[in-house]
This record gives sequence, C-alpha cells and structure tokens, in this order.
Amino acid sequence: MPQTRMQAPLTPQQAEEYEGTPRLEIRNLRRNFEGRAVVDDVSLRVLPGQVTCLLGPSGCGKSTTLRIIAGVEMQDEGQIFVDGKLICDTVFRVPPERREIGLMFQDFALFPHLTVGDNVAFGLKGPKEQKRARARELLDRVSLGRYIDDYPHELSGGEQQRVALARALAPRPKIMLMDEPFSGLDNRLRDGIRDETLSLLKEEDTAVLLVTHEPEEAMRMADEIALMRDGRIVQQGAPYNVYTRPVDKAAVAFFSDVNTLPATVNGALAQTPFGQFLAPGYPDGAAVEIVFRPQHIRLDFDRNGSGPEATARDGVAARGVVQRARFLGNESLVEFRMDFDGSVLKVTVPNVFLPAEGRVMWLTLPRNRCFVFPR
Repeated sequence: MPQTRMQAPLTPQQAEEYEGTPRLEIRNLRRNFEGRAVVDDVSLRVLPGQVTCLLGPSGCGKSTTLRIIAGVEMQDEGQIFVDGKLICDTVFRVPPERREIGLMFQDFALFPHLTVGDNVAFGLKGPKEQKRARARELLDRVSLGRYIDDYPHELSGGEQQRVALARALAPRPKIMLMDEPFSGLDNRLRDGIRDETLSLLKEEDTAVLLVTHEPEEAMRMADEIALMRDGRIVQQGAPYNVYTRPVDKAAVAFFSDVNTLPATVNGALAQTPFGQFLAPGYPDGAAVEIVFRPQHIRLDFDRNGSGPEATARDGVAARGVVQRARFLGNESLVEFRMDFDGSVLKVTVPNVFLPAEGRVMWLTLPRNRCFVFPR
C-alpha cells in the first residue's frame, strides 16, 4: 500500500501569507478595440468570501473585464491568477471550463426544456443520484426545493434568478462573476434576493466580482468598490472611503447629485459667499471648485440660525429664495435661487419639507462636508 506523505503544519508566517493570498488577482489587464483601450491597465485583488464591485457607467469596460477573467475573451496585455496560480496571460491560457469560475448574468439563461433540478445539475459530473442530491441541497438553501421537478417557465422572475444562482454555485466555484444579475428584477424583489444571494455566496466562501452601474447596489453589497471610468479604475476601497474621500468631482457626482461653487485661492484659502474653505496645495490665484452634496446644506428660516459671522464649522450664511420643492418619498428636494450670483442650489431634507415658492431662507455649508478640486 503506497505511503501518504503528511504535510507539515504551516508556520504562523506561512499561515498569515496564505490567508492574505487573493482568490482572484488580475494585473495590468488591457484590451483594445479598433485602436481604443476598452480595458486600460486594470489591476485588482479579491479575497475568499469578499465581494468586490466594479462600478461605473455603461461602456466603461466593466463587462469586458469580466469576460476576460471568465476566459471568453482574450486580453492584449496582463495576467490573471487564481489562488496565486497563473491561469492566463497573453501566451498561456487555462480553458474557461477549468478555471473554477461561476458566471451569473442579467439573462438567467436557464434551459427551458430541462427541469429546475436538471438546470442546477447541468455541468456537474458523477452519478445521476449524486448530481440530483447536490441540486436539491442548493435549491433547499434558496427555498425552492419543492420546485425541483418543475420547469423554468412555471417560476417567477425572482425564482428563476435563484435557480440561476444555485446552478452557478453547484460546481463549487472558487470565484463568482456577476454581470448586473439583479437589474431585471423589480424593486420589490431586488433587495431581498440580493441579500439572500450575498449570504449564500459568503457561506460558500466564494470570491465575488460584481459588475453594476448602480451606486446603491454597490454600496449595499460590496466589501470593496472599484470605480471605473473610460476603461480604468480611478478609485478603489471600502464603500465608506470611496463615498467620503472621492478622488475628483466626477467620483462625487457618480454617487449623488452635487452642487458646485467656483472659487479662487488666496493664502491656501478658497474665497466663497459661504466663507473661506481650506485649499492646501493650491497656489494663489488658482481656480477651484467647492463641491458638496445636497443633503449636507444646513437650512435656517432666519439669519440668526447660523449667524452672519464666519464660524469654524459652518462658515457664512447665504440668502436663498425657494424656486421649487418636491417630495420624493424618503426625502424632499428644495431648489434655491441664491442672491449672491443667481445660481440654483439643490438641497435635500429628510421626510416632508415643502416650503412655499418665494420663501426666503439662509443656507450654510459645513466645511467638513465639502471637497475642493481644480476647476
């Protein structure tokens, strides 16, 4: 009987290095179409059990990046690693079916002529009983075990999405690539199914790379967000950091509406009708923009609420006249025509707040909620 060699236990240093090994790593991926860089020097790492969102507008290269990782499209430059092992560069290429990568797309692509159970078991190897047992296990976990012998057309859209998830998880992939898989669901179903999907993927310790153009979805699901624009990752980090420490005005605007104020720097201070804002690193005379979100403006009915004098936190109160107010459900949007230059600023307020058109109010702008960028 052949002897089995026992593996030596890992040292603490080796264990730490192993735990830190990304399940998926891509390095310097590039893909050109007709001379245009659709994916331009993209690098990222996804750990086991981690959800990373590729977030960006349509046409920025998100889906192309996913197809390259899946192996259905080839990169012009760059490398892809799974558990530290090279699976693809411009010379060496592991076939898609051997990459241990699952795929989920907006189109569930269920086979209409196969039962729900056979759809989930499709692609599995082994005895029929074993494949059916795996299908039943996953269908039970997504609360669809009773439909194992039904056909896809007999299920709702949300149920079909869960079948597609079970099918993608059946081979126990190390990595799950998801290309806007929830966009076809109505809002009533989307949040619940998203949360169920995320819970199941984390239970399986699967590394997830999710493509979406919806900031709310990325913030809700992701452990890390990679913000893409024009084929490049322009910012990457935890959702809180990407939201509160944007790299530029476009990054702020991708997550919410923005207001902007033009300003000129003097003595590392930007001069505005709302007072002075710190602008370190900008030379005197530099043209900048003060960028801030509508929910961060403070409103008062009279000037005494904020005071005409500059304060350390809120600066100077500026007079505005209500142009329009609308109730949006969880918040109200109020638009003000500002006295200082006639510009319109948008303000959002929680709950119902509908001041009459023509109402005069005083606006102040907390400094710690503003960003200064080159104009």
